[in-house]
Amino acid sequence: MEHNSINSTPPNFIKNIITEDLKSGKVQKIVTRFPPEPNGYLHIGHAKAIWINFTIADEFGGRTHLRFDDTNPVKEDVEYVNSIKEDVKWLGFDWEELHFASDYFEEMYERAIVLIKKGKAYVDDQSPDEIRANRGTLTEPGQNSPYRDRSVEENLDLFARMRAGEFKDGEKVLRAKIDMASPNINLRDPVIYRILHAAHHNTGDKWCIYPMYTYAHPLEDAIEGITHSLCTTEFEDQRPFYDWVIEETEMPSVPRQYEFGRLNLTQTVTSKRKLKLLVDEGIVDGWDDPRMPTISGLRRRGVTPEAIKSFVFEAGISKAYGEIDLKMLDHFIREDLKLKAPRTMAVLDPLKVVITNYPEGQSEMLEAENNSENPEMGHRQIPFSREIYIEREDFMENPPSKYFRLFPGNEVRLKHAYFIKCNDVIKDEEGNVIEIHCTYDPETKSGSGFTGRKVKGTIHWVDAAQAVPAEFRLYEPLILDEQVEGDVNDEEEGADAEEKSFMDYLNPNSLKVVQGFVEPGLKDVKPQDKFQFFRHGYFNVDSKYSKPGHPVFNLVVSLKSSFQLPNKK
Repeated sequence: MEHNSINSTPPNFIKNIITEDLKSGKVQKIVTRFPPEPNGYLHIGHAKAIWINFTIADEFGGRTHLRFDDTNPVKEDVEYVNSIKEDVKWLGFDWEELHFASDYFEEMYERAIVLIKKGKAYVDDQSPDEIRANRGTLTEPGQNSPYRDRSVEENLDLFARMRAGEFKDGEKVLRAKIDMASPNINLRDPVIYRILHAAHHNTGDKWCIYPMYTYAHPLEDAIEGITHSLCTTEFEDQRPFYDWVIEETEMPSVPRQYEFGRLNLTQTVTSKRKLKLLVDEGIVDGWDDPRMPTISGLRRRGVTPEAIKSFVFEAGISKAYGEIDLKMLDHFIREDLKLKAPRTMAVLDPLKVVITNYPEGQSEMLEAENNSENPEMGHRQIPFSREIYIEREDFMENPPSKYFRLFPGNEVRLKHAYFIKCNDVIKDEEGNVIEIHCTYDPETKSGSGFTGRKVKGTIHWVDAAQAVPAEFRLYEPLILDEQVEGDVNDEEEGADAEEKSFMDYLNPNSLKVVQGFVEPGLKDVKPQDKFQFFRHGYFNVDSKYSKPGHPVFNLVVSLKSSFQLPNKK
């Protein structure tokens, strides 16, 4: 499927706005930013935001900043900073400028003093629980703080002492003074500074008060001269407060915020709180577990940047909220890999076959194409000898009708090799089949042009003498339920902690590890090498557990899906 998805975005309302802004002279050069909070690894939803910000800016000859909204030292870590940089570059993007919110802490503090001097901010002694209780509801106005009418002088003095470290965590906050009766709860005197005696990854122990995300974010955009602040729709209700901050702090630059619908996938959790819970509880093997929807998890699983960008292109850019079928992502992964991945053979549940009429001690090399849909990938040589492994499910002693694989008296084709016929079955003391004996017909060699008779079944195999032992990690969606989370604003500090209820929907079969064999040509594969294993799916060499001589393969995606893209006219 041909897309311009890597270098462009489809027609969308943001491009229309930018076109008009440039035409009217409202802006001269487009500047966007991708502003993650370094409190976790990026996920598939961030991939869409990255793609939108970088690609749209590039389409208009503009630039994009990578900026870390690092205003909460308790949850942030340099590990997350480094992983975010790696993910952005892996997706194929590079920033023109790199910034941290913490670079602007001094200016943010000075702008808060501007608010205090104008009577637009005050120090509140209420506890967090009291502030929350007095905030009101969607139908009831909030109640004014008893400290709301402190004098400018008292507020300036208290705020300076907050910075100096005189007070304990939670003892005081600085709040914007707007309207406790506003129908928009975000305008009911939001907290803009809190006390946190915690070391910061970037500023060390210099600060013990930190700005809230919702106060810092618009200031960062203004300081950097961002022209179009693009974010997801859960921030739409915050836009009036962002505009209030810019206006009342008297910032010279006025960024404009535009919201697009966030990327929501079925059977997928993208709340960073929930993802961190999975990591902390040991449910998954770290942030890069191939079951995780993180970019690092997708990368380790074997998904390519091209597949992700084709997927988000097809998902489009609009303000609409909706969930996309997880199978649509699988579709684009499959489409991307089908011409890139060599097609080879692997046996995941081995059953030994002895070809009794093949000479003992003899071996031959057979020729096999690497990808029938991409002849440029050439051919390879695979060994064949008296003993081979086939899939256990490719043999049945008492098969049902229309079973065309191997059973006593039946003949099948070995992929790239010969016809074989089952003559005898060897069992252990418990009656389990442990070996089958067959004969082969030398006349039926693949590629020889043999037309004497036809068989209905073709099965794959590996040579027992030279096959390489391998581990296969088979993945299913981590979540069983189609809908496990709503539109959660993860970046918003002060949001209530997520409940663990989504853990009730974890798939106990999300990972299955099996031991099998691959062709000897795969002995020295390297992490991120990708293959299509005949009848099994697309696999990627794992970057964490694979070792020379004993590769570990992650299932990237199965070979087939019932998913169909909508027919766009």
